[in-house]
Amino acid sequence: MSSTTLGGFLPLRFDSLELPQLSIQRTGTYLPARLAAGFSLTLLAIVFFWASQKTSRTTTIIGFSKQRYRAWTYLFAGPGIIQHEFLKSLGKPFEVHAPDVRMVFVSSPEHIKELDRAPDTVLSLNGAAKHMPQPVYTMNSFNWFDRRGVEGVGFVRTLRTLLTNHLPQLLPDLSLLAHSRWEELLSTKPTVNGAISAPLYPMMVNMVVLLNARSLFGEELIKDQRFMNSALGYVEKTLLNTEIVKLLPKFLAPAVGGALSYCLNSHKTFFKSLMPATEQRIAEKDQRNLGQSAPQRNDCIQWIIDTAPKQNAWSAERVIYELMAIWFGSVHILSMTIVYVIHDLCLHPEYIDPIRRELEASYDEFERTGHGLPLLDSFIKESARLTPVESMSVRRCALRPFSMSDGTKLEVGEWACAPAGAINTREDYYPSPKSFSGFRFVDPALLAAVDEDTNPPAARQAKHSKLTDVDHSFLMWGTGRMACPGRFYSAAFMKIIVAQLLMNYDFTLANPEAPRWIS
Repeated sequence: MSSTTLGGFLPLRFDSLELPQLSIQRTGTYLPARLAAGFSLTLLAIVFFWASQKTSRTTTIIGFSKQRYRAWTYLFAGPGIIQHEFLKSLGKPFEVHAPDVRMVFVSSPEHIKELDRAPDTVLSLNGAAKHMPQPVYTMNSFNWFDRRGVEGVGFVRTLRTLLTNHLPQLLPDLSLLAHSRWEELLSTKPTVNGAISAPLYPMMVNMVVLLNARSLFGEELIKDQRFMNSALGYVEKTLLNTEIVKLLPKFLAPAVGGALSYCLNSHKTFFKSLMPATEQRIAEKDQRNLGQSAPQRNDCIQWIIDTAPKQNAWSAERVIYELMAIWFGSVHILSMTIVYVIHDLCLHPEYIDPIRRELEASYDEFERTGHGLPLLDSFIKESARLTPVESMSVRRCALRPFSMSDGTKLEVGEWACAPAGAINTREDYYPSPKSFSGFRFVDPALLAAVDEDTNPPAARQAKHSKLTDVDHSFLMWGTGRMACPGRFYSAAFMKIIVAQLLMNYDFTLANPEAPRWIS
């Protein structure tokens, strides 16, 4: 094994059991650039607005500044604000004002079911989802509909059925890619005190981009370095663009969003790079429909084409827009979740040996089936429970006025959400909810040989569960009929990357006391 120092926000050390040693560094994200840009643009907006007023300037400026102040407060302390209001609410709905939207949070199983049962014409997941990447500025001027119609069926079938069913064919390739990419990434890092020292988050994004591109776009495109650079740049710059645009007053968003889209234009390169392959796939499908011979490929480009509406067939452009949405939605969340899992392995090293023994015994079977590895599965779930990448879930945007059973109202454009991070620490759902217990979700029958330090009785769940299970107490994947259709792929994907690290390296945090995250 090797030793290394990684850092998503920390450095890691990689040591060896005859393996390379790794020291992991915790590193930052785009927060400084995001804050600087947002602050500058907000000041510009205040000055512009003030200059355009002929009366009541003082009152207007004060009101406008307070609105922006609330925006900055939420930006810096959103998770804490949600947690504070959740504790005050005692299970009732509560509201939080973000920079650009009023959000009503619900946490009871009954209210969460109400959101799930509401028609898409009233409460829209799609309407809320499109708000995050701001597609009109980040997807080559494309804009989603506020609700999915028949054209959304193929998206769900591609992720939930076709991608999941092809995991046994896909996972061996992903394993080889993960193994070789870990070696490549670490071979360029410096050695400090006998261990490789490396920042984890940039490496993880690089890793996730490669493996995810293989799953979504096939074997050929990942050999094109220009395409891979644009795929990575698209995610990074979209995150920056959208945070700036969402902070702006609405009247400034089109001008500034358009300028950012022009300057940070990796989405255009990404779009153009996908065009030849997508056009070729559509031509091949037309050939097969005419009874001619053509390759049948197994990746998301092909499945999106095959499951698109039969009436009004999609153009190559429309297929690419769908792929861009899937791409943006997967890379950042997967990268951050895996980073936190690796941090937790460093902070709780007593779990490493039991998980390694499981990998030695069962990894080949997992590769063949896409199922199994319950210890690693539980560890990832516990890490995601205590360090969720997102503090909210079950987002719905009101397309029409909506009233809940207790009289809580949503106006058009407002959101209903669930405080997923706060729910994850409810004592009535989780024994010792703030304690990390990596195997709390494992079937007790499987834990007979596991040390009690890794499975304290006080933190055992009454019922075992899997990472991909969906219910009101664990909302990582959403809920009900709108739960994430790609969660089975995502769970297997995370296991591949973490397993390849565990089986080939020893690793520690270079600075275990460094801040866990900034948001």
